[in-house]
Amino acid sequence: MKDVVVVGAGKIGVTIAQLLGNTGDYNVTVTDRAEEQLKALAGKKNITTKVVDIADEAALAAVLAGKFAVLSAAPYQMTIRIADAAAKAGVHYLDLTEDVASTRHVKELAKTAKTAFIPQCGLAPGFISIVAYDLAKKFDKLESIGMRVGALPQFPTNSITYNLTWSTDGVINEYIEPCEAIVNGKLTLVPAMEEREEFSLEGVQYEAFNTSGGLGTLAETLEGKVRTLNYRTIRYPGHCEIFKTLLNDLGLRHRRDVFKDILETAVPGTQQDVIVIFVTVTGYKDGRLTQETYANKVYNQTQDGLEMTGIQVTTASAICAVVDMLADGSIPAQGFMKQEDIALDKFLANRFGKVYA
Repeated sequence: MKDVVVVGAGKIGVTIAQLLGNTGDYNVTVTDRAEEQLKALAGKKNITTKVVDIADEAALAAVLAGKFAVLSAAPYQMTIRIADAAAKAGVHYLDLTEDVASTRHVKELAKTAKTAFIPQCGLAPGFISIVAYDLAKKFDKLESIGMRVGALPQFPTNSITYNLTWSTDGVINEYIEPCEAIVNGKLTLVPAMEEREEFSLEGVQYEAFNTSGGLGTLAETLEGKVRTLNYRTIRYPGHCEIFKTLLNDLGLRHRRDVFKDILETAVPGTQQDVIVIFVTVTGYKDGRLTQETYANKVYNQTQDGLEMTGIQVTTASAICAVVDMLADGSIPAQGFMKQEDIALDKFLANRFGKVYA
């Protein structure tokens, strides 16, 4: 059995721990600074809990000592501290962050590390890059790649047509921070919440707009190899305009703590969500302009008695698949690894990755 640490006992962290623990192949230690958060895991198979404040370097180092890997399910602001601790402890490191600056720091750590550093192991960034790169490799020459992902309520009832399904901090961050994209073959930054588009999938109308972090490292990988590459978040029509008013006209982009409090007080969560994944690649095959598309929907579901929202199952299963592939030697065990370097067929064949199939 492999001994792993999951940092963060929120919805995603708890799901990761239970998925790994239920296999019987992992002993999982879950840490959080709030003891109340850890109570949900009391008595769960192959799981122990420990109250640890990430700011306490000595305590974090102690819990990581001798472990196989640490999986960060903590807020993106904590990513760098956990990565630094992993490097010092000599354990493999995986995270779910969409934060560009944090990923750059992880990449620097990996240059001298003897273990693997694999950031962005979730849905977007994460699985979306694996899919996009797999499609891209089928073309002789690339023209454009559009990557679209949304975590949406199945039954929206409010004017923003949205329910909270994952990290509020993460949503705010991706709605505010600049977004990487490739425009005319060059890596550049474009503003969040802009370049809105509409499309229909299976008779349902959606909108999509720029958000930060979803491309992961793919923009760097494909710079100079594709004319256009962008990532946009999917919502129901009308959402973007309302949130631009809140962020820009009311200035809440400068008061994130206030915005977070408003959202968590006024916008209910839901267990009934749907994850929409939509990737389109256009380019040339045998001299002909061709388009290939990947479209998928993942709903809330129950596995081994564990009830999970769509965003829980897709995010947690993705990082569990990567650590599973690391454990069985399917991917390199040293250095920095991009999500797009993971083969789609191997990912889908994995016991966790199969939820996407």
